[in-house]
Amino acid sequence: MNINPETDLDLEKLFLPSWAQESANNTNRYAKFTGNEGERRGDRDRGDSRGGPRPPRRDGSGGGERRSGPPGQGVRRPEGQGGFRAPRRDGLGQGGAGQRSGGFGRDERRSLPERRETPQPLPEVNAAIIPDEKGVESLARQVKMTGRAFPLFDIAFLVIQKPERYAIRFSTKKNQQGQLAQPLFHCALDETIWLSEDEAVEHVLQKHFGTFYQAEKSATEAPKGVYTFVGQCGLSGVILGPPNYHDYQNKLAKLHAERFSRMPFDVYKSRVKIVRDEAVVKQWVEEQSVKTEFVCLNVPEAAKLPNREEVEKHFRVTHKDTIIKQVESHPVSGMAARSLRGGLGRIVQNLLTEQRRFPMQIATSLSQSFAHHGLQFFKVNKTVTHVAVARPHFLDIETTPVSTGVKRIVEFINANPKCNRRKLIDAIAPSTVAVTPVTVAPVEGAAIASATPAPAPDPTPEQTALISDLHWLVHQGHVMEFANGLLDTAKKPAPRAPKPEPKAVTTTVATTTLPTEVSGAEVVAPTVESTPVEAPVAPEEEPPQASSH
Repeated sequence: MNINPETDLDLEKLFLPSWAQESANNTNRYAKFTGNEGERRGDRDRGDSRGGPRPPRRDGSGGGERRSGPPGQGVRRPEGQGGFRAPRRDGLGQGGAGQRSGGFGRDERRSLPERRETPQPLPEVNAAIIPDEKGVESLARQVKMTGRAFPLFDIAFLVIQKPERYAIRFSTKKNQQGQLAQPLFHCALDETIWLSEDEAVEHVLQKHFGTFYQAEKSATEAPKGVYTFVGQCGLSGVILGPPNYHDYQNKLAKLHAERFSRMPFDVYKSRVKIVRDEAVVKQWVEEQSVKTEFVCLNVPEAAKLPNREEVEKHFRVTHKDTIIKQVESHPVSGMAARSLRGGLGRIVQNLLTEQRRFPMQIATSLSQSFAHHGLQFFKVNKTVTHVAVARPHFLDIETTPVSTGVKRIVEFINANPKCNRRKLIDAIAPSTVAVTPVTVAPVEGAAIASATPAPAPDPTPEQTALISDLHWLVHQGHVMEFANGLLDTAKKPAPRAPKPEPKAVTTTVATTTLPTEVSGAEVVAPTVESTPVEAPVAPEEEPPQASSH
């Protein structure tokens, strides 16, 4: 896809087996191992554990024997190794949890229900993986140049292996009332996506603060009074100051909102510790003796702001509408998508997990892009979808006038299933020039150069004609050359079943004879006569045939 070889997709190399993809210049990966890594330290002193005798113990007891007393009594250990061990009374042994006051036994601990936090619902945002356009163009060019047929889903698995090969497009959803379920905000500085405007503003002020503002420090009057202790955040180490200082509560609330907002404030407040170290108190005094102001950059009139709150207000008024905009959909590169946090990050993780299991979404996007570049699709054995330059098209060499070279190629492939291009050339147009190795006598005092493979000989005129005929057959769909190099011919399609003839169906049409006589109160009922009539019936519809992908 890109110039970087780590991210580029070379179909010729990626469909080779793993041993063929490794470089021949790789160093020995097992050079640092000695062969004894799996051996435990004590095994070297015990001898061969497979059949050799174990050495005697230090106390003189036999190797491998274990002395025990009568049933119900403890096991007597040698002197100096812990003395006598009392038997278990409660099934837990000495120091077990069942002997502690208020503790739980082993069986009771197992019966306790596990605490599982309920996962937060995902944001109502659509996400789709899109292969890189330049990468798809490169893949289509390789398919056209090689003429080979590659499995579509194998290419999809190759795309999702590295984040440089795809992007993720986020788009908004609408609820049943037609209203926007979750807005999206785009930051133009780094092409990131956010769920709220406040998150986007906070991101810009953290990552791109130097683009808009510059901090300036100047000396100011130190706080008056004598301070012997200060409060310090137990999580971040930030010195908050003495609890009786006028700015202590504001600084505590600000630090909690900026860095620990997910923790309840009372819990975070309990993590603050009181420090009586003179060095820490002196450090806080020195920090309060310096005043920090922020100079506005990239504005017509330079101004100084006293604190970060004023900086955020100034950014919202001056730069927000230019940098942060609400969008309906926007793509994010694979590298940037992996660094997302929160709800969007969980959406990306779920999407990647699903596509790594079965990349249906990527394969669909690839098929649309490949079709735009003029490639065709067909299925092998009605299961595996392949992309190639042409669909299989049967060539009847008995009735179609073709050249002798084309006829020989088709006949050889039909007679030799699972053959490849090399076997075809060696059988029909073998090389007439035999290359013999040349032996050079070594010279004393000169280093022996490493053997280099001889360059491949130029193809003969017969081989050139054969390759040209094979190229025509492949691009016409008469011969398929798959990614593994195997050749196969397009098979003759099975004859379609004849359409059934329309059947004549006999129906009856009722004719009514109106009464002609009425005598008194008696009414003569009408008589019904049935006349056979032949009505044509429309022919049955032909069942749908499976179409090529």
